[in-house]
Amino acid sequence: MKAKVSREMVYAEKTFTGILKEKIIKLILYLILILGVIATLFPFYYMLVLATKSNTEIFSYPPPVWFGNNFRENLQTLLDALPFFRNILNSVFVATVSTVLTLFFCSLGGYGFAKYEFKGKEKLFFLMLATMMIPGLLAIIPWFILMSKFNWLNTFYPLIIPGIANAFGIFLMRQFMEDIPDDIIDSARIDGCGEFEIFIRIILPMSLPALGTLGILTFLGSWNNYMQALLILHDDILFTIPVALSKLGGKIDQNWGAQMAGTTLAIAPMVIAYVLASKQFISGITEGATKG
Repeated sequence: MKAKVSREMVYAEKTFTGILKEKIIKLILYLILILGVIATLFPFYYMLVLATKSNTEIFSYPPPVWFGNNFRENLQTLLDALPFFRNILNSVFVATVSTVLTLFFCSLGGYGFAKYEFKGKEKLFFLMLATMMIPGLLAIIPWFILMSKFNWLNTFYPLIIPGIANAFGIFLMRQFMEDIPDDIIDSARIDGCGEFEIFIRIILPMSLPALGTLGILTFLGSWNNYMQALLILHDDILFTIPVALSKLGGKIDQNWGAQMAGTTLAIAPMVIAYVLASKQFISGITEGATKG
């Protein structure tokens, strides 16, 4: 009897020790995650703080950690230097149109590679993937010459048209659409649906996770496109956000509060775009990671 009680006590002690150890490990992991979140978000918070400070306050000691009252003055300095709200609208227009067209043409190309058989399909697909190995800067000079021949300098066309059917987008959509059952497509054909109607009414709704992922990546890539916009756009009124921000240093005499105000306004649409499409983005990444 004593031996049985002793074994039960040892078992209970081991169980308690195991639970305590598990809780300690979880606590450490949560602390690491919290520190990671703080380290990630603090630069954005500090950017907001500096956007409300004057230059004198920014370089004071100790550094400011709470909001000031200079945001209106910084914003006015920013708007006096550049048509910044117009620049934001330019970026919104370019990024939105690029995203919509890219989603349409890349999903169309991905659907073709995933569900249709034609001569040279695999060779063409791998040739397309091979273009992803070419560094973007290597093609910047011929790209600029080509845009000049089209008379597209100082317009938004070069920032939109060349990338609407890119290799990465077609590859991503093709990988996702391969998992759509062929029986659904065959049933739609039997019911009298045309090929384009099948694509619009069946394939696209079933591909929302991949579309969300590609949409966010395309929007962010277009929003942050600096090199091409810098080469193409010459007028202040046509600047996109990256170019406008790069020009601020020379126009407002190192007014860091105004630059932080501009940066704050610049990242707001990106945050909104991610929040709106985050569910599809996470779903697309998860399905892509577990595929196979």
